[in-house]
Amino acid sequence: MLKFCYDRLHSLLVTLEITDTDEFLHIQTVCDFATLIGTYNHGFSIIIEPFDDRMPDVPDPILQLSCLDASLAIQPVFQRFQSVIITSGTLSPIDLYPRLLKFNPVISQTFTMSLTRDCLCPMVLTRGSDHLPLSTKFDMRSDPGVVRNYGRLLLEMVAAVPDGVVCFFVSYSYMDGIVNSWNEMGILKDIMQHKLVFIETQDVVETTLALDNYRRACDCGRGAVFFSVARGKVAEGIDFDRHYGRLVIMFGVPFQYTLSRILRARLDYLRETFQIKEGDFLTFDAVRQAAQCVGRVIRSKADYGMMIFADKRYSRHDKRSKLPGWILSHLGDAHLNLSTDMALHIAREFLRRMAQPYDKAGSGSKKTLLSQEDLEKMDGKTAIF
Repeated sequence: MLKFCYDRLHSLLVTLEITDTDEFLHIQTVCDFATLIGTYNHGFSIIIEPFDDRMPDVPDPILQLSCLDASLAIQPVFQRFQSVIITSGTLSPIDLYPRLLKFNPVISQTFTMSLTRDCLCPMVLTRGSDHLPLSTKFDMRSDPGVVRNYGRLLLEMVAAVPDGVVCFFVSYSYMDGIVNSWNEMGILKDIMQHKLVFIETQDVVETTLALDNYRRACDCGRGAVFFSVARGKVAEGIDFDRHYGRLVIMFGVPFQYTLSRILRARLDYLRETFQIKEGDFLTFDAVRQAAQCVGRVIRSKADYGMMIFADKRYSRHDKRSKLPGWILSHLGDAHLNLSTDMALHIAREFLRRMAQPYDKAGSGSKKTLLSQEDLEKMDGKTAIF
C-alpha cells in the first residue's frame, strides 16, 4: 500500500534508533512521493517528462504528481464555512468559475468601480505606425517588422508618459529575444535617453533589487521602464500604484505553453470531467492573466493609468469579451483597432485630462462612497458569488 510508505519508513528509522536522518533524505523523498500517489488519485495525474522541452537533446527525466482539479483545493473551505464570498477584479467570465470549482452560487452579482473621474484608459493596439499588424503569435513574433513596431511603440510612449512604465511579455524567452533585438536595432539606447530600464529575471534577489532601483528612479523624477513576464513574480503580487505605473503595455496574449504535458493532462481532464473545451479554457486563462498584469497600475480611487493591449487578437470579440467589466466599461469603440500614432494621441489627451483639478469626494454618479440605495441601483462589474 503506497500511502503507508511514509509511516513505515518513519517506524523503521525509529526502531533502528537512527537519529542522523540526513543520509536517508533521498529515500524519504521517494517515500513521501509514494505516499502522495497512494493518497490522492481522483483529480491527480502522474506526469513523466523525459526531458525539458526547451532542450530535447539533454536527458533530464522528471516524475511529478500534478493536481488537475482546482476544486479540490477549495472544497475544505466550502465544507468548513456556511457562507463563502469570492470577490476579485479579475473574475471574468464569472460563469466559468462555478464549473471549475464545483459549486452552485447562491448570489452572483457584479458592480462597477466607484470613481470620481474616468481615470482608466485601456486601448487595443493592432498595428504599428507603418500599419503592419502586431501579434506575438508563433508565426509572427520573430518578424523584424513586428519586433521593430513593438520597439517604436515603447519608444513613443516613454517619450510622452511621465514616471513609470511597466511592460509585460508572454514569456522569459520572448522577452530576452525581443530586448536583444531592440538593442541591436538601437531602440533600447533611444529608450534609455528618456527613462532607465530594469528587467525581471528568474532570480528572486536580482528581481527585488531591480524593483527597488526602479522605484528609486521614479521617486527622483528620472522615470523608468520595468520589463516583466506574465505569470511571473511581478505580475502576481507587485503593485505599481501612483507614479510607479502610469502606463502598462501587455505585449501579446499570454497563452500557456500548449505542448506542456501537465497542461495537456489538465485540458483532457477538464474536457472529460467538466465538458470545458480546450480553446475556451486557454483563452479564459490567457485573458485573465492579461487582466491581472494590467491591473497592477490601478490600486486606489485617486490613482490613474493607461493600459495598452498590444496584439491584434484583442480586437476579436471572443478575446476582448472575457476581460473584466471594469476594463470593458472604459474600452470604447474609439479605443479599439488603434495604430501607434492613434494610441499616442489618446495617451496625450488622457494625461492632459488627468492633470486638471477635480472633486476628490465626487458627486452624483461619480460618488466614491456608496450608500445602500446607490448599491441597489448599480449594474456593476466586480463579481461576487
